[in-house]
Amino acid sequence: MVKIELLDGVGEVPRAEWNALVGGQSPFLEWDWLASLEHAGAVGGDTGWFPKPLVARDEGRLVAACPLYVKGHSEGEFVFDWGWADAAERAGIRYYPKLLVGIPFTPVTGARLLVAAGEDRSAWIRRIGAALRDLCGQNELSGVHVNFTHEDETQPLVDDGYLLRIGIQYHWHNADFRTFDDYLDRFRSKRRNQIKRERRAIRESGVEIRALVGDAIDDDLFDPMFDFYRSTVQNHYYGRQYLNRAFFDLLRERFKQRLCFVVAEQDGEPIGGTLNVVKNDVLYGRYWGATHPVRHLHFNVCYYAAIEYCIQAGVQRFEPGAGGDYKFLRGFDARPTYSLHYLREPRLAQAIARFLEAERAEAHEVIDHLGERSVLKDPIGPPHPS
Repeated sequence: MVKIELLDGVGEVPRAEWNALVGGQSPFLEWDWLASLEHAGAVGGDTGWFPKPLVARDEGRLVAACPLYVKGHSEGEFVFDWGWADAAERAGIRYYPKLLVGIPFTPVTGARLLVAAGEDRSAWIRRIGAALRDLCGQNELSGVHVNFTHEDETQPLVDDGYLLRIGIQYHWHNADFRTFDDYLDRFRSKRRNQIKRERRAIRESGVEIRALVGDAIDDDLFDPMFDFYRSTVQNHYYGRQYLNRAFFDLLRERFKQRLCFVVAEQDGEPIGGTLNVVKNDVLYGRYWGATHPVRHLHFNVCYYAAIEYCIQAGVQRFEPGAGGDYKFLRGFDARPTYSLHYLREPRLAQAIARFLEAERAEAHEVIDHLGERSVLKDPIGPPHPS
């Protein structure tokens, strides 16, 4: 007999059992990442992120689950719905709390509805989607938002009444490059020369940049990496410090084998870096910062050194995160991202459906436009995944 229930955190599920369900999916779905957010206090408490993972068991065996949060705001999601919330409030519709299926503070595409091997994945996607809608009605929540979904989750949820939203990110793809110069050869001359100048400026400033993976990461680098992360938050008016030092400590203890630090040093002292995550053949850029201002340091650490690592390690895709049209100018091509939304109030749902229809058309136009104007002589891969 199948039992579907809500828990008070992923940490309530045995680590091996949860990770077996994740399998080869996104590293940010793994117990070590999600439970560490809970144990560090980055979610829960007064954060506005209340973890309530949905789990399904068949005769005690974990067969399906999703990372689910009750949200009291829209911070840290990267699929922005503040305009929807404002419109709802003006119409006298309560928008918060709402349900969110996703990874806190992490705009990375991946499966959001986890299904055990051997189970009918499509059937379970529909079943979980219906269960989430039921939760909204039972608890008078405004809706469910499933962010940065895997493609195979899209159609079953659309068929079940969820609204499709398309966003844009910039990704790098490896075309069997042997060296960074091979990659540079793909650029048109203007951009190729610009990248060479930016890399030369870093060498002339005496900065050394290294990529360190897993056990090669010295434990002493976690404190500077947290300081780099915090410096970025503090230096931008829009910055939000979602993470704390305790979370970085837990990453050191639990998640080190998934990490790739790109560290910039000057006179033997770490002055900047990025915390990246690598799994299978994908590198995910997460947190960047610097404590010393050096011209072009950001581009060299976040992009060029990371791409060089991907080429050397045979990593096939590099997703550096949300935003940043400047990524397009450095050889990252536009790719669509997907999210699904169920709004319980019919008037709000109809208004958002009209908005999303126009937004989807615009997103495809932008992706096609950028694909035709790529800074690469021959862009890699189709603009719309099949």
